[in-house]
Amino acid sequence: MYDILHQDIQYIPGVGPKRKEILSKELGITTVGDLLEYYPYKYVDRSKIYKVSELSGEMPFVQVKGNILSFEEFDMGPRKKRVVAHMTDGTGIVDLVWFMHAQQITKNYRVNTEYVVFGKPTIYNGRYQFAHPEMEKAADIQLSEMGMQPYYMTTDRMKKAGITSRTVEKITKSMLERLTEPLPDTLPPFIVNRLRLVSRDTAFRHIHYPKTADEMSHARVRLKFEELFYVQLNIVRYASDHRRKFRGYEFRHVGEIFNEFYQHHLPFPLTGAQKRVIREIRADMGSGRQMNRLLQGDVGSGKTLVALMSMLIALDNRFQACIMAPTEILAEQHLATIREFLGDMPVRVELLTGIVKGKKRREVLQGIADGSVQILVGTHAVIEETVQFLRLGFVVVDEQHRFGVAQRAKLWSKSQNPPHVLVMTATPIPRTLAMTIYGDLDVSVIDELPPGRKPVVTVHKYDNQMTSLYQGIRQQILQGRQVYIVFPLIKESERIDLKNLEEGFEALRQVFPEFRLSKVHGQMKPADKEEEMQRFVRGETQILVATTVIEVGVNVPNASVMVILDAQRFGLSQLHQLRGRVGRGADQSYCILVTNHKLSKETAMRIDIMCDTNDGFQIAEADLKLRGPGDLEGTQQSGMAFDLKIADIARDGQIVQLARDEAQRIIEDDPLCQKNEYQMLWSRLAELRKTNINWAAIS
Repeated sequence: MYDILHQDIQYIPGVGPKRKEILSKELGITTVGDLLEYYPYKYVDRSKIYKVSELSGEMPFVQVKGNILSFEEFDMGPRKKRVVAHMTDGTGIVDLVWFMHAQQITKNYRVNTEYVVFGKPTIYNGRYQFAHPEMEKAADIQLSEMGMQPYYMTTDRMKKAGITSRTVEKITKSMLERLTEPLPDTLPPFIVNRLRLVSRDTAFRHIHYPKTADEMSHARVRLKFEELFYVQLNIVRYASDHRRKFRGYEFRHVGEIFNEFYQHHLPFPLTGAQKRVIREIRADMGSGRQMNRLLQGDVGSGKTLVALMSMLIALDNRFQACIMAPTEILAEQHLATIREFLGDMPVRVELLTGIVKGKKRREVLQGIADGSVQILVGTHAVIEETVQFLRLGFVVVDEQHRFGVAQRAKLWSKSQNPPHVLVMTATPIPRTLAMTIYGDLDVSVIDELPPGRKPVVTVHKYDNQMTSLYQGIRQQILQGRQVYIVFPLIKESERIDLKNLEEGFEALRQVFPEFRLSKVHGQMKPADKEEEMQRFVRGETQILVATTVIEVGVNVPNASVMVILDAQRFGLSQLHQLRGRVGRGADQSYCILVTNHKLSKETAMRIDIMCDTNDGFQIAEADLKLRGPGDLEGTQQSGMAFDLKIADIARDGQIVQLARDEAQRIIEDDPLCQKNEYQMLWSRLAELRKTNINWAAIS
């Protein structure tokens, strides 16, 4: 049976070499197993026959059964004819209409013969009609066996080659009829029975040819569970192995540096959430196992302070610490923040990015090697081979989705034991997604903002309301505040967008002649960009006109207004990140989303969600449901390919949790993967790891 699943599809009746080539290129289908896993995207109930008298114009696709009374042909121009067949079932008459292949139609279908007709009814000239319906002789089919008709996605190239959804359906049917032996199960009976799942064989047959909606539903649950279960089993097994194999440095000592900072340099009292997270990190660092922890917290929730205090524990234990950021701007921001927090404490903090050159770079590299640089802040320059730490014990990776697995692995190799790892993100990740992308990390969440922070007020304006918007901006600046104005920048049309930004900048200078403006975009030289940013940070300019380069790493507490132009062109998480640039001081801050009037339903929902809530986790959940996991910023680069054929992480949260619980139960019972009762699982996992699924370890 295993061999049948690996059999070449060209030998299935109805395929052959040419169709195989198209199916392979367009859908990656080369074997019987691939075809089995090419699931329908929708179903239409073919078990019910409607009477003509029951039809209405609002109905979806339906079936009627009747006799053709007569044909009529109408000229539609040179060599074109419209063919109309009049059909009755005794309760009324419907017209069947074709706009091409006239000769074929009159040759294939006969008067006074009973047909089952399937299509969408519409009303034309007071009578119901079906355009280009599917038709079969009533004598040739058993309606009791028709059930739900599957529909398969097809590409333009497939359609041109005559491979329609119906073709895929027929090929799949013929293949399933050839599978006379039941397919072997890939889940052990104790899981199938406990969770009341249908067998794998039943699931495949019912996903393609369900007789009822119930059969289809049970098949989907079984196949989704299996897909998610093996992803979770792989993650949980990897995390368990990692914890067992890699001992971490034991940082039991909390000493002079930490206590000096806590007692004399803490910039504001810690929130309850910050205290809880620091306790979790301290417990990990003193446990003797290597810490791998994800720290989630909304923009402005105080993650950097938690990271710094954790690094100080490493320093107290005579180890070095390092923080790696995705951009030079963000690295410099971290350097400035950490130095400001530490004040006059005798801790050496240095920067290592592409712009640190010559003598200064040599000094920093020497300090890292001899241990005198205690905290290093940098970009991916930190993982270059020339960077050799004396004793690296703690690593913070900020906005980690910007780094690949291989890049992070280089950091771990810079230490005798793997250092403790704290991964930080300001992009809130829904629980089901975190369980899958970051499944091997323990998760901490900072879910409260520092005291005195007021929630940002978000409002939606249309682009014909700019005059009143400019007036509001003017009032804020006159009260001493600063303003961001963001233009969209989308890769495919950078030149157009840059032109928009340049023209927009000139227009804004004319609107606000009394104020000074800065301009920042991704195509500027780093030094020029940095200078413009710093002018805004120092308060020398009142308005910063920018693209999304300011999405992360800009901290100007005096900025109280964020205007996002063409907000319909941004995703939810990007809008939320941009909004996080304001609301960092004690003043009330505002985020203005400007759009045109032509908004799609989905865009209108995004704008409404932004106006209704500041909660990053609610926004992330909504984003996941609207866009799906593959589109979410960060997931594509995270090292986890969402090569799921039927499960949907956004909509199958309960099944993800069920799969996780089962995987956890098995690993706890068999951490070394040696027990006989689980051998089927370990064999199947090994088999899946050889397939095209990217099972890359995450941290």
